[in-house]
Amino acid sequence: MSERAETPRAEPVARVGVFRQVGELIGALRGSPVSKKLVGLIGAIVVVVGLTAYGQIELNSWNKPFYDAISRRDLNEFIVQVGVFAVIAGALLVLNVAQRWLGETLQLRLREAVVNDLVGLWLQPRRAFWLQASGPMGAHPDQRMHEDTLKLCDLSVNLGVGLLQATMLFGSFASVLWVLSKDFSIFFNGQDHVLPGFMLWAAIAYAVAGSLVTYWVGNGLISRNAERYAREGELRFSLTRINEHLDGISLAGGEADEKRRVAVHFGDVLRATSRVVLGLTNLTWATAGFGWITVIAPTLVAAPLYFSGKVSFGGLMMAAAAFTQAQSSLRWFVDNFSIIADWRATLLRVTDLRRMLASDLEAQAGGSRIAYEEGEAGTLAMEALDVRSWNGHDRLDVPALVVRRGQCALILGTPGTEKTLLFRALAGLWPWGSGTVRRPDGETIHYMPRGTPYIPRGTLAEVLSYAMEPTTYPREAMVAALESVGLQRLEPLLDRTGRWESDLSMDEQLRLGFARVVLQEPPWLVMDEAFSAFDDDTLELIIGALGKLTRTGIIHIGSAGGAHDRLFTQVVHLVKAPHDVPEEPRP
Repeated sequence: MSERAETPRAEPVARVGVFRQVGELIGALRGSPVSKKLVGLIGAIVVVVGLTAYGQIELNSWNKPFYDAISRRDLNEFIVQVGVFAVIAGALLVLNVAQRWLGETLQLRLREAVVNDLVGLWLQPRRAFWLQASGPMGAHPDQRMHEDTLKLCDLSVNLGVGLLQATMLFGSFASVLWVLSKDFSIFFNGQDHVLPGFMLWAAIAYAVAGSLVTYWVGNGLISRNAERYAREGELRFSLTRINEHLDGISLAGGEADEKRRVAVHFGDVLRATSRVVLGLTNLTWATAGFGWITVIAPTLVAAPLYFSGKVSFGGLMMAAAAFTQAQSSLRWFVDNFSIIADWRATLLRVTDLRRMLASDLEAQAGGSRIAYEEGEAGTLAMEALDVRSWNGHDRLDVPALVVRRGQCALILGTPGTEKTLLFRALAGLWPWGSGTVRRPDGETIHYMPRGTPYIPRGTLAEVLSYAMEPTTYPREAMVAALESVGLQRLEPLLDRTGRWESDLSMDEQLRLGFARVVLQEPPWLVMDEAFSAFDDDTLELIIGALGKLTRTGIIHIGSAGGAHDRLFTQVVHLVKAPHDVPEEPRP
């Protein structure tokens, strides 16, 4: 499964429409603790944008008396209109600042809601593991939950507020254009042809033409951006993996090989980005072309009103300004198409991840299942357990294995069997196979996987008590747990925060995992090949520490070393099922 994560396949293109994706995201936000804050912020933004639109209408109306005063050389009226401008501009400035604060706060709260929703789904029991095994979607969930949600929330708020402004401004200035040109007519073929609302229809036609051309030229940017983000994720994962395994790479002299791998991923990023660059370049022909035409288009459209004597020079400037506002509102799609394409690609990645997390990941894999049942307290039992492995089926050489609290059972794997898959099957992470696992009702099972244990960031006390609160255990118990596995030197560091996975040697990390078990004294302990990395002296310490857990039931899968006779009271074997037909596991 790890290999699958390293070389993810290309992601499938989502077939769900954008409106359904937005609807799913809104549905998730409704259940968020900050949903009321989001509604309040959105309502405040609507009010502020509405007041801003009203202020711009007043500013547009100000154009006529101001330019008429200039054309008449009326100094007193000119000064009055400058004062009127100061009042209108001051009010608009306050509204602009308020809109900026509300927009930034909405981005913050929106991200809080989206990230909490995704993380809440991701960290449900075993769901993150299933996602990792689900294929390309599970390759880089961290990037989707961090970078993609940040971009999605920023773009959503900016585009949403921009669209709201454009809609309100168009509604406001459409009436101005209609009033200005409601009596417009063209003299043609010996008679006047009335074209009521000529300037309004001209603004709409101009914007529609620009939108259609822009969509036609830039439609491919959505898929190109989605591909670029996928390739960026692969590069990021490759670099992170190198940083996590620097010791193994250096010891093997694998720097040149890793450099080649990074170069392959970086080449994919460059090619995907080049396709985005080409798309943006082509889009610029449309957006910039319409932008330059817009410099003179408002005056050209309003000129017939001025030359026909229907408006004064001030009226001409007012009409041109109204046309510019209405047309720029209608051009919102043209001006923001590249951003919309980026938003659409980001929305695709976030909603696809959420849909996958909200689905039944285990059921998607198909195949027969091991039954997990709550059994008698104080007893952990496996009945006719058969685990489907990569090369067939593995089973225990006894019909049933029953372990009671305080007993220790050893499962030895014969050559060719997958002991780690059995460990995962007992934990519920690998349910493919048959038979029944009866877990003790209401009792905690502590699982210790192969290799170094998971060590969270935090103080050493938090590491020892994971996943319990450090205050659950007195300091004396923590000190005793460290001493029981030969880590007494760490006692002064209990309250220190460090990167323990790099500060401690591998042997110390392994012993720290057993110190955690000694401290917490779980009712049950299931281990996967936990002894093979220790030397004889350390193994003696570990066996002695585990031997004192008289109320803990222990199952160890793998070789036992010197603990075979001293610790375990039952020994069974994991063997290949007879007449086995290999079957590929689904994850």
